[in-house]
Amino acid sequence: MNHSPSHTAASPSLASTPQPANAQASAQVRERDGQWLLIAGGVLLGSIGVFVEEASQHPLVTVWFRCAFGALALLAWCLGTGRGRELLLSGKARWVACASGVLMVLNWALFFAAIPRTSIAVATVIFHIQPIWVIVFGALFLRAAISPLQWLATLAALAGLVLTTGLLDGTAAAAAASNNSQGYLAGVLMCLGGSLCYAGVTLLANTQKAISPYAMALWQCLVGAVALAWAPWALGWPPLGAAWGWLLGLGVLHTGLAYVVLFAGMARLGLGRIAVLQFVYPLTAVLVDWAVYGRTLSPLQMAGVGLMAAALWTLRRPGKAAASAG
Repeated sequence: MNHSPSHTAASPSLASTPQPANAQASAQVRERDGQWLLIAGGVLLGSIGVFVEEASQHPLVTVWFRCAFGALALLAWCLGTGRGRELLLSGKARWVACASGVLMVLNWALFFAAIPRTSIAVATVIFHIQPIWVIVFGALFLRAAISPLQWLATLAALAGLVLTTGLLDGTAAAAAASNNSQGYLAGVLMCLGGSLCYAGVTLLANTQKAISPYAMALWQCLVGAVALAWAPWALGWPPLGAAWGWLLGLGVLHTGLAYVVLFAGMARLGLGRIAVLQFVYPLTAVLVDWAVYGRTLSPLQMAGVGLMAAALWTLRRPGKAAASAG
C-alpha cells in the first residue's frame, strides 16, 4: 500500500493502479483478523462460568473482585496505549457511564448467582435473550418501528427461551428431585433479570456514542469496585490460595483481556458479522460445561438454543448491536 513520493510523482497513473487491489487485500486481512479476535473473545468469555464456580465465593464478592481487577487491567492497557484522555468524562456522559455501571454490576451479580443454581450452559444461553428486551424497550419507550418479521422472530426467541430453561422436560424435574427446585427456578429468574439489566446498559450506551467502549467498560468496573467495596468485608474474603487465582482471572482475563480483544475485533467488522460471531460465547459455554463438569443439555433444550440463535440472528440487524461485552 505504501508508495514512495518519488515513485508516485514519476508515474501517478501507475502508482494509483494497484491501490484498489491493495486496499481490497488490506480489507480482507482486517476482516479476517477481526473474525479471529471476536472468536477468541467469545471463547474466552465462554469459560467465565468455570472461574465463577471454582472461585466459589458469594456473588457480590465475585463481582467486586472482577470489577477491581478488571479496572486495574483496563486502566493499565488504556494508559499503556495512549488512550488515557478517553477516560475523562464529564456532564451527561459521566452520569450515563455511572448508571450503566450500576446496571452492569446488577447484571453480573445476578448472572454469577444463577450459575450454581442452574448450570453454566443454561445461565449463559438464557442471559443472551437480552436483544429481545432491547427490541421491546425500543418499541415501547423509543417508538421504534418493529416489522412483522421482527415480532415473529421475537416470539420464536421467547419460545426457544422457554425450551432452553428445561422447565418443559426432565431438567426441572431432576432439580426438584434433588430438593433444589426453588433454587433452579430462582436461577432462571435471575438470568432473566440480568438480561434486562444488560439491555438497559445497551440502551444507555447508545445515548452517548461519544464514550469509547474502553472508557465505558472501565467506568463500569470503577463503579462496581466503589459500590461493592464493602462486600468482602461483610461477606468474607476468599481464603488464600486458588480462589484468588480464579478471581484474578475474572478481572484480568474475562474483563481486561476479553474486552480489549472483543472491541478490537468489532472495530474491524460490520454489524452483521459481529451479530453472528457473538454466538461463539454461549456455544462455548455449552461445550465448556460439558467438558469440565459433564453437564449436557437435553435434546429439547438444544432445540431451544437453536431456535433462539436463529431468531436473534434475524433480529440483530444494523443498529441493534450491543455496546458492551458480557
